[in-house]
Amino acid sequence: MNFGAHCYLFTDRWSDKELPLLDRARALGLTMFEIAVGDDVHFDYRRTADRAKALGLDLIVSPGGVWPSACDLSSDNADERKLGLAWHTRQIDIAAELGAQAYAGALYGHPGTVKRRRPPDEEYHRIAEGLHALAEYAHRAGVVLALEPMSHFRTHLVNTPEQVMRLISLADHAGIFALLDTYHMVTEIRDFAAAIRTLAPRLYALHACENDRGVPGGGLIPWQTIFQTLHEVGFDGYIGLEAYNSSIGDFAYEHGMFHDVCPDGAAFITQGMKYLRSVQLQK
Repeated sequence: MNFGAHCYLFTDRWSDKELPLLDRARALGLTMFEIAVGDDVHFDYRRTADRAKALGLDLIVSPGGVWPSACDLSSDNADERKLGLAWHTRQIDIAAELGAQAYAGALYGHPGTVKRRRPPDEEYHRIAEGLHALAEYAHRAGVVLALEPMSHFRTHLVNTPEQVMRLISLADHAGIFALLDTYHMVTEIRDFAAAIRTLAPRLYALHACENDRGVPGGGLIPWQTIFQTLHEVGFDGYIGLEAYNSSIGDFAYEHGMFHDVCPDGAAFITQGMKYLRSVQLQK
Protein backbone atom coordinates (compact mmCIF):
# COMPACT_ATOMS: atom_id res chain seq x y z
CA MET A 1 0.00 0.00 0.00
CA ASN A 2 1.12 3.52 -0.72
CA PHE A 3 0.69 6.24 1.88
CA GLY A 4 -0.13 9.79 0.90
CA ALA A 5 -1.67 12.97 2.25
CA HIS A 6 -4.03 15.76 1.28
CA CYS A 7 -2.58 19.25 0.84
CA TYR A 8 -5.15 20.57 3.35
CA LEU A 9 -3.05 19.08 6.14
CA PHE A 10 -0.60 21.89 5.43
CA THR A 11 -2.27 24.70 3.49
CA ASP A 12 -5.68 26.19 2.76
CA ARG A 13 -4.84 26.78 -0.92
CA TRP A 14 -2.18 25.33 -3.20
CA SER A 15 0.13 27.83 -4.90
CA ASP A 16 3.68 28.05 -6.21
CA LYS A 17 4.94 29.08 -2.78
CA GLU A 18 3.73 25.74 -1.42
CA LEU A 19 6.08 23.70 -3.62
CA PRO A 20 8.44 22.89 -0.70
CA LEU A 21 5.55 20.95 0.85
CA LEU A 22 6.13 18.27 -1.78
CA ASP A 23 9.68 17.83 -0.52
CA ARG A 24 8.37 17.73 3.03
CA ALA A 25 5.77 15.11 2.13
CA ARG A 26 8.42 12.91 0.51
CA ALA A 27 10.72 13.33 3.51
CA LEU A 28 7.87 12.10 5.72
CA GLY A 29 7.78 8.89 3.69
CA LEU A 30 4.79 9.62 1.46
CA THR A 31 4.49 8.47 -2.14
CA MET A 32 1.25 10.29 -3.00
CA PHE A 33 0.04 13.85 -2.56
CA GLU A 34 -3.48 15.15 -3.19
CA ILE A 35 -3.95 18.71 -4.44
CA ALA A 36 -7.29 20.50 -4.25
CA VAL A 37 -8.20 22.67 -7.23
CA GLY A 38 -10.97 25.17 -7.91
CA ASP A 39 -11.72 28.55 -9.42
CA ASP A 40 -9.74 30.32 -6.68
CA VAL A 41 -6.66 28.09 -6.94
CA HIS A 42 -3.94 29.42 -9.22
CA PHE A 43 -0.43 28.05 -9.69
CA ASP A 44 2.09 27.01 -12.33
CA TYR A 45 1.04 23.46 -13.15
CA ARG A 46 4.34 22.58 -14.78
CA ARG A 47 6.39 23.59 -11.73
CA THR A 48 4.29 21.40 -9.44
CA ALA A 49 4.34 18.53 -11.94
CA ASP A 50 8.10 18.68 -12.37
CA ARG A 51 8.79 18.83 -8.63
CA ALA A 52 6.47 15.90 -7.89
CA LYS A 53 8.00 13.82 -10.67
CA ALA A 54 11.53 14.55 -9.49
CA LEU A 55 10.57 13.45 -5.99
CA GLY A 56 8.76 10.30 -7.10
CA LEU A 57 5.42 11.56 -5.76
CA ASP A 58 2.20 10.48 -7.45
CA LEU A 59 -0.44 13.22 -7.59
CA ILE A 60 -4.21 13.08 -7.19
CA VAL A 61 -6.39 16.10 -7.94
CA SER A 62 -9.71 16.83 -6.28
CA PRO A 63 -12.17 19.72 -6.26
CA GLY A 64 -11.77 21.55 -2.95
CA GLY A 65 -11.59 25.21 -3.87
CA VAL A 66 -14.37 27.36 -5.31
CA TRP A 67 -16.78 25.14 -7.22
CA PRO A 68 -19.90 27.03 -8.44
CA SER A 69 -23.07 25.34 -7.20
CA ALA A 70 -24.62 25.54 -10.68
CA CYS A 71 -21.89 23.22 -12.00
CA ASP A 72 -23.63 20.00 -11.00
CA LEU A 73 -23.89 16.76 -12.97
CA SER A 74 -26.92 15.76 -10.89
CA SER A 75 -28.95 18.94 -11.36
CA ASP A 76 -32.58 18.79 -12.46
CA ASN A 77 -31.63 21.58 -14.87
CA ALA A 78 -30.00 20.40 -18.12
CA ASP A 79 -28.07 23.65 -18.49
CA GLU A 80 -26.53 23.20 -15.05
CA ARG A 81 -25.54 19.64 -15.94
CA LYS A 82 -23.74 21.02 -19.01
CA LEU A 83 -22.02 23.59 -16.82
CA GLY A 84 -20.98 20.79 -14.49
CA LEU A 85 -19.50 18.74 -17.30
CA ALA A 86 -17.60 21.76 -18.63
CA TRP A 87 -16.32 22.68 -15.16
CA HIS A 88 -15.08 19.17 -14.40
CA THR A 89 -13.38 18.86 -17.78
CA ARG A 90 -11.36 21.97 -16.93
CA GLN A 91 -10.23 20.35 -13.68
CA ILE A 92 -9.27 17.22 -15.60
CA ASP A 93 -7.20 19.39 -17.93
CA ILE A 94 -5.35 20.61 -14.83
CA ALA A 95 -4.91 17.04 -13.60
CA ALA A 96 -3.46 16.07 -16.98
CA GLU A 97 -1.02 19.00 -16.94
CA LEU A 98 0.08 17.94 -13.47
CA GLY A 99 0.57 14.36 -14.60
CA ALA A 100 -1.92 13.33 -11.92
CA GLN A 101 -3.12 9.76 -11.67
CA ALA A 102 -6.73 10.55 -10.80
CA TYR A 103 -9.43 13.16 -10.40
CA ALA A 104 -11.32 12.27 -7.23
CA GLY A 105 -14.25 13.41 -5.10
CA ALA A 106 -18.03 13.74 -5.07
CA LEU A 107 -18.01 14.38 -8.81
CA TYR A 108 -21.54 13.01 -9.20
CA GLY A 109 -23.14 16.07 -7.56
CA HIS A 110 -22.12 19.09 -5.53
CA PRO A 111 -20.98 18.64 -1.91
CA GLY A 112 -23.16 20.66 0.41
CA THR A 113 -26.24 20.26 -1.78
CA VAL A 114 -28.67 17.98 0.04
CA LYS A 115 -32.16 17.63 -1.47
CA ARG A 116 -34.51 16.13 1.07
CA ARG A 117 -36.78 14.29 -1.31
CA ARG A 118 -37.42 10.85 -2.67
CA PRO A 119 -34.91 10.43 -5.53
CA PRO A 120 -36.49 10.74 -8.99
CA ASP A 121 -36.16 7.58 -11.07
CA GLU A 122 -34.06 9.34 -13.68
CA GLU A 123 -31.61 10.99 -11.25
CA TYR A 124 -28.89 8.29 -11.29
CA HIS A 125 -29.27 7.76 -15.02
CA ARG A 126 -28.58 11.40 -15.87
CA ILE A 127 -25.63 11.47 -13.46
CA ALA A 128 -24.30 8.29 -15.05
CA GLU A 129 -24.56 9.84 -18.50
CA GLY A 130 -22.49 12.81 -17.38
CA LEU A 131 -19.95 10.61 -15.61
CA HIS A 132 -19.52 8.42 -18.68
CA ALA A 133 -18.77 11.48 -20.81
CA LEU A 134 -16.41 12.83 -18.14
CA ALA A 135 -14.62 9.48 -17.81
CA GLU A 136 -14.15 9.27 -21.56
CA TYR A 137 -12.64 12.76 -21.60
CA ALA A 138 -10.42 11.85 -18.65
CA HIS A 139 -9.33 8.62 -20.34
CA ARG A 140 -8.06 10.55 -23.35
CA ALA A 141 -6.11 12.75 -20.91
CA GLY A 142 -4.61 9.74 -19.10
CA VAL A 143 -6.61 10.32 -15.91
CA VAL A 144 -9.08 8.09 -14.05
CA LEU A 145 -12.06 9.19 -11.96
CA ALA A 146 -12.47 8.13 -8.33
CA LEU A 147 -15.94 8.73 -6.88
CA GLU A 148 -16.12 9.41 -3.16
CA PRO A 149 -19.30 8.55 -1.24
CA MET A 150 -20.01 11.20 1.39
CA SER A 151 -22.20 11.38 4.46
CA HIS A 152 -25.84 12.40 4.22
CA PHE A 153 -24.84 15.72 5.77
CA ARG A 154 -22.92 16.53 2.56
CA THR A 155 -24.95 14.89 -0.20
CA HIS A 156 -28.20 13.06 -0.75
CA LEU A 157 -26.88 11.23 -3.80
CA VAL A 158 -24.15 8.74 -2.88
CA ASN A 159 -23.72 7.84 0.78
CA THR A 160 -23.01 4.10 0.71
CA PRO A 161 -20.72 1.66 -1.11
CA GLU A 162 -23.73 0.06 -2.76
CA GLN A 163 -24.83 3.40 -4.18
CA VAL A 164 -21.44 4.27 -5.63
CA MET A 165 -21.10 0.82 -7.18
CA ARG A 166 -24.56 1.16 -8.72
CA LEU A 167 -23.59 4.51 -10.19
CA ILE A 168 -20.31 3.08 -11.53
CA SER A 169 -22.26 0.25 -13.13
CA LEU A 170 -24.71 2.65 -14.77
CA ALA A 171 -21.92 4.92 -16.01
CA ASP A 172 -20.35 1.85 -17.63
CA HIS A 173 -16.78 3.04 -18.09
CA ALA A 174 -13.58 1.22 -17.15
CA GLY A 175 -12.01 4.49 -16.01
CA ILE A 176 -14.34 5.07 -13.06
CA PHE A 177 -13.32 3.89 -9.59
CA ALA A 178 -14.33 4.41 -5.95
CA LEU A 179 -12.62 6.19 -3.06
CA LEU A 180 -13.58 5.16 0.48
CA ASP A 181 -13.42 7.91 3.12
CA THR A 182 -13.46 6.66 6.71
CA TYR A 183 -14.78 9.97 8.07
CA HIS A 184 -17.84 9.94 5.82
CA MET A 185 -18.45 6.20 6.04
CA VAL A 186 -18.58 6.05 9.84
CA THR A 187 -22.00 7.75 9.75
CA GLU A 188 -23.35 5.62 6.89
CA ILE A 189 -22.29 2.01 7.41
CA ARG A 190 -22.00 -0.51 10.24
CA ASP A 191 -19.85 -3.14 8.56
CA PHE A 192 -16.56 -1.80 7.16
CA ALA A 193 -15.46 -5.24 5.99
CA ALA A 194 -18.62 -5.63 3.90
CA ALA A 195 -18.19 -2.10 2.55
CA ILE A 196 -14.64 -2.82 1.39
CA ARG A 197 -15.68 -6.09 -0.22
CA THR A 198 -18.48 -4.28 -2.05
CA LEU A 199 -16.03 -1.69 -3.39
CA ALA A 200 -13.15 -4.10 -3.96
CA PRO A 201 -13.60 -4.47 -7.75
CA ARG A 202 -13.20 -0.71 -8.19
CA LEU A 203 -11.51 0.48 -4.99
CA TYR A 204 -8.85 3.04 -5.95
CA ALA A 205 -7.93 4.73 -2.69
CA LEU A 206 -8.90 5.33 0.91
CA HIS A 207 -9.01 8.63 2.80
CA ALA A 208 -7.85 7.88 6.33
CA CYS A 209 -8.76 9.83 9.44
CA GLU A 210 -10.79 9.26 12.60
CA ASN A 211 -14.51 9.84 13.08
CA ASP A 212 -13.69 13.39 14.24
CA ARG A 213 -11.29 13.90 11.27
CA GLY A 214 -8.41 13.52 13.71
CA VAL A 215 -5.30 11.34 13.58
CA PRO A 216 -6.12 7.65 12.99
CA GLY A 217 -6.22 5.62 16.19
CA GLY A 218 -8.22 5.91 19.40
CA GLY A 219 -11.53 6.76 17.75
CA LEU A 220 -14.44 4.81 16.31
CA ILE A 221 -12.92 3.68 13.01
CA PRO A 222 -12.25 -0.12 13.04
CA TRP A 223 -8.75 0.03 11.57
CA GLN A 224 -7.89 -3.61 12.28
CA THR A 225 -10.97 -4.71 10.34
CA ILE A 226 -10.18 -2.29 7.53
CA PHE A 227 -6.61 -3.45 7.01
CA GLN A 228 -7.46 -7.12 7.38
CA THR A 229 -10.14 -6.79 4.70
CA LEU A 230 -7.94 -4.69 2.41
CA HIS A 231 -5.36 -7.47 2.65
CA GLU A 232 -7.97 -10.14 1.92
CA VAL A 233 -9.22 -8.38 -1.24
CA GLY A 234 -5.70 -7.69 -2.47
CA PHE A 235 -5.89 -3.90 -2.29
CA ASP A 236 -2.60 -2.21 -3.14
CA GLY A 237 -3.72 1.37 -3.72
CA TYR A 238 -3.37 4.66 -1.91
CA ILE A 239 -4.04 5.34 1.76
CA GLY A 240 -4.31 9.12 1.97
CA LEU A 241 -4.29 10.91 5.33
CA GLU A 242 -6.78 13.78 5.25
CA ALA A 243 -7.91 16.59 7.56
CA TYR A 244 -8.09 20.39 7.67
CA ASN A 245 -5.18 22.20 9.28
CA SER A 246 -6.72 23.95 12.29
CA SER A 247 -3.84 26.37 12.82
CA ILE A 248 -4.55 28.36 9.62
CA GLY A 249 -6.88 31.18 10.61
CA ASP A 250 -10.52 30.15 10.15
CA PHE A 251 -9.74 27.47 7.56
CA ALA A 252 -11.00 24.50 9.58
CA TYR A 253 -14.04 26.44 10.79
CA GLU A 254 -14.96 27.35 7.23
CA HIS A 255 -15.04 23.64 6.43
CA GLY A 256 -17.24 22.78 9.38
CA MET A 257 -14.50 21.55 11.71
CA PHE A 258 -14.85 23.33 15.04
CA HIS A 259 -12.28 21.46 17.11
CA ASP A 260 -8.51 21.41 16.98
CA VAL A 261 -7.77 17.99 15.43
CA CYS A 262 -4.94 19.01 13.09
CA PRO A 263 -2.80 21.88 14.39
CA ASP A 264 0.31 20.36 12.77
CA GLY A 265 0.15 18.53 9.43
CA ALA A 266 3.55 16.87 9.76
CA ALA A 267 2.70 15.54 13.23
CA PHE A 268 -0.66 14.29 11.90
CA ILE A 269 1.13 12.34 9.16
CA THR A 270 3.88 11.00 11.42
CA GLN A 271 1.48 9.80 14.12
CA GLY A 272 -1.09 8.55 11.63
CA MET A 273 1.37 6.55 9.56
CA LYS A 274 2.99 5.06 12.66
CA TYR A 275 -0.37 3.85 13.90
CA LEU A 276 -1.65 2.59 10.55
CA ARG A 277 1.56 0.76 9.76
CA SER A 278 1.43 -0.94 13.16
CA VAL A 279 -2.11 -2.10 12.38
CA GLN A 280 -1.09 -3.18 8.89
CA LEU A 281 1.61 -5.43 10.36
CA GLN A 282 -1.02 -7.17 12.52
CA LYS A 283 -3.09 -8.35 9.52
